[in-house]
Amino acid sequence: MAAQRTDSQQSEDLPEQLTAPPASHARTLRECVSSTVEHYLRDLDGYEVNDLYQVVMGEVEPPLLETLLDYTHGNQTRAARLLGLSRSTLRKKMAHYEIRRHT
Repeated sequence: MAAQRTDSQQSEDLPEQLTAPPASHARTLRECVSSTVEHYLRDLDGYEVNDLYQVVMGEVEPPLLETLLDYTHGNQTRAARLLGLSRSTLRKKMAHYEIRRHT
């Protein structure tokens, strides 16, 4: 009898590069984001930005979706489950970012 996966085991499905820093780097995903945002803010050189959240999400979300869709070979149901989203929400995000993947 095969063991069934539980929701708490879903992180095991993620590619290792999303769950642990590469061996050659000691940086986590959180550290990479923090460093990149700090760099972006320094480069603003006093210029006011009012939509930083949208800017960051617009840069982070598309490659996240694309990477998981590639990882799941276009299986939207599995990609949505890995993301903790419904399939319809994933499809809305794909349409928003004009991401096309075969199912």
